[in-house]
Amino acid sequence: MRPSFLALLPLLALAACGGGAGQRRDNTVVVVSAIGSGSTFADPDTGPLDPAHRVLMGAAAQGLVRFDATGQIEPGLAERWIVIDDGRSYIFRLRDDATWPDGEAVTAGEVVRVLRRAIQPRSRNPLAPFLAVIDEIVEMTPQVIEVRLKRPRPDLLKLFAQPEMAVFRLDKLDGSGPFRATQNRAGVLLRPVPEPGDPDEAAAPRPQETLQFRGERASMALARFREGQSDLVLGGSFVDWPLVGVVGIAGPNVKLDNALGLFGLAVASREGFFADQANRAAIAMAIDRPTLTRQIHPDWAPVETLLPSQLDSASAPAQPAWASLDLDARRQNARNTVANWRRSHPGPVTIRVALPSGPGANLVWSRIAEALYAIRLTPVRVAQDAPADLRLIDAVAPYDSARWFVATACETCSPQAQALIEAGRDAPDLDARAARIADADAALTADIAYIPIAQPFRWSIVALRLQAWQGNARAWHPLNHLRNETR
Repeated sequence: MRPSFLALLPLLALAACGGGAGQRRDNTVVVVSAIGSGSTFADPDTGPLDPAHRVLMGAAAQGLVRFDATGQIEPGLAERWIVIDDGRSYIFRLRDDATWPDGEAVTAGEVVRVLRRAIQPRSRNPLAPFLAVIDEIVEMTPQVIEVRLKRPRPDLLKLFAQPEMAVFRLDKLDGSGPFRATQNRAGVLLRPVPEPGDPDEAAAPRPQETLQFRGERASMALARFREGQSDLVLGGSFVDWPLVGVVGIAGPNVKLDNALGLFGLAVASREGFFADQANRAAIAMAIDRPTLTRQIHPDWAPVETLLPSQLDSASAPAQPAWASLDLDARRQNARNTVANWRRSHPGPVTIRVALPSGPGANLVWSRIAEALYAIRLTPVRVAQDAPADLRLIDAVAPYDSARWFVATACETCSPQAQALIEAGRDAPDLDARAARIADADAALTADIAYIPIAQPFRWSIVALRLQAWQGNARAWHPLNHLRNETR
């Protein structure tokens, strides 16, 4: 049986009295924890990866390109690329020195097989719906690949840089780097892949170039850091944020990302009470967003629009009809709407809200429940994957397109909005795409298919010696960009 959080409190209290990770020597192995289910590889084409699996995949199995510390594109397996045919063709040349862990060269044919698998219709890769624009992936030579698109997509490289698009051997789930991974009793030992001209791979790298990685619960990762036994905790979200205060992590070690994405309630059912747009609007009006976000962190800003900014939409973010009202007026309007519904539908109205478990989620639930009670609705909390009326979406955008936002927010939206989202996907050029995205944003906002609350809240705990760590909109921190001297 896994120990409960209460059982870990003595350990956390003891940890809070000890020295911090900032006291670890600068020439020791870098120890990394990522919040998740374990220290093993997982196939992204079988379903979404948790933070630990994403970090491990990104460390040992790079894609054609990858992200640097700031969230910008840098070469991965491909040493260079060009874009031709008005943005409809991406041609990548693989690095001459790219090898698998056994020393075999990575070939274009192997890369093509992995990428084709990720974009096939039956793939459960979470990025597959956003790669439907790819018409064909072909091997031009043993070292050159062409990705042909049906329509231009300037954001394709950001999708290819995600760990879900890592290139790995299907039979072994291993990759070409930037690290070689070896399982050990403490998790996974990660050693940097030698660059051309480096000593033989069998030679031991400097300790500070080697990483010890483990995926584990947030409580254990934070306790380990506070005891000075690790240097980095990755994958933090609102769910476990209160534990940072319980453990007593020093302020300079706490880092927040200005992440871009969705944090809000998707309408998961359009039956009964939720069949009426006015009823969905009542719930959207009732939520006290500033109070909800302040319970997690004073700098977590609330939002009321689906899009965070215009991005590649033809219009500014659509505003809800009630945006100009203060909270008291919003709730009074919402109570009137609920009262009108109950005149023809006597009895309590139960609202099932699907949320993850965790102390931060408990705080968010308390504010959502308060809002529903305030307008005479009865809230019931259910598991994240259980049947629900409202389901929390907490996701960082993999690329900077408004289409990701409208498509991800539409769990159950109107046929009109769904048609507009698909029209944006199939638009023949970027201007038409921008117009359809703007139309979809307006339709989703009017339909109340998604209730915005904030942008995603993401945090890391970082030892002072890891000076290359930088916050970014992707909330992605590659392990080969932690120290200024590492590759």
